[in-house]
Amino acid sequence: MEFINPKTDFGFKKIFASPQSKEVLMSFLNAMLYNGEPTIKDLEIIDPYTAPSITGLKDTYLDVKAKITGNKTVIIEMQVINVEAFTKRVIYNAAKTYATQLKPREGYSKLNPLIALTITDFILFENTEKFLSHFVFKEVEENFEYYREIELVFLELPKFHKRLEEVENLIQSWIYFIKNAPNLDQIPDKLASVPEIQTAFNIANRSNLNLDELEALEKREMFFEDQRGAVIKGMQEGRQEGRQEGRQEGLIEGQTALILRQIARRTGEIPPEIQTRIQQLSPQLLEDLGEILLDFTSQEDLIAWLESVSG
Repeated sequence: MEFINPKTDFGFKKIFASPQSKEVLMSFLNAMLYNGEPTIKDLEIIDPYTAPSITGLKDTYLDVKAKITGNKTVIIEMQVINVEAFTKRVIYNAAKTYATQLKPREGYSKLNPLIALTITDFILFENTEKFLSHFVFKEVEENFEYYREIELVFLELPKFHKRLEEVENLIQSWIYFIKNAPNLDQIPDKLASVPEIQTAFNIANRSNLNLDELEALEKREMFFEDQRGAVIKGMQEGRQEGRQEGRQEGLIEGQTALILRQIARRTGEIPPEIQTRIQQLSPQLLEDLGEILLDFTSQEDLIAWLESVSG
């Protein structure tokens, strides 16, 4: 057997937001949010997984979102690359999701609690060895909690080092699955003993994907590997310069070169004047272009996008 990678946006949503994923997601969230206790009794997956149309990858595969017990909303983001201002983006997404619950003229009493679960394939907090961190608003001096309306939970995969025989509980079982599923050729008995993880493996089995899904998966895996390579190259160039400015310039140059290669691969040779316009984009617009270019089918799409962000 061969399993898809849960660390890609495609794979994560396929496994945790498919029609048959309700019990899977409930078990995973109880592990990550409630220390494995069966606190969540029921949930509703919002914007569930649907088969891809290939041209709409950016819009099709977003974070998993669900309503859980207690009228709480949970949003989940799987992030493999430490992009610029990522920590700010987490807060922005949480605050935006919380605020947009209200319809026009509705009172604040209609707001329900929100939990943002962020899974990173990189180390986010250097000052702790904990792989699972949970944040709420607290008073600075006396440490008492504000109303628990917004919670931020982070799972840092590189900090989890346990081998299969060392896995002890539901939390560790799910983390092991996310980290190691693509490297396995069968379902380990130790993980199969958890019915929801057994189901997750069955959903993740590549042989169960249709041709469109396989094509979508391959495109996403290639995209993430290219992005990761660009970031590593940029960091190496930055270190060689020995200055923060050099590091940032290296990151931007690596990202720009990657994007130009990907566009050329999709739409053909890029005219020099279009290359220049792309090279002059801000880091944030480069990041936006890196995601949306998967939707381009021609250079007209690229030019239209450049026009829409200029001026």
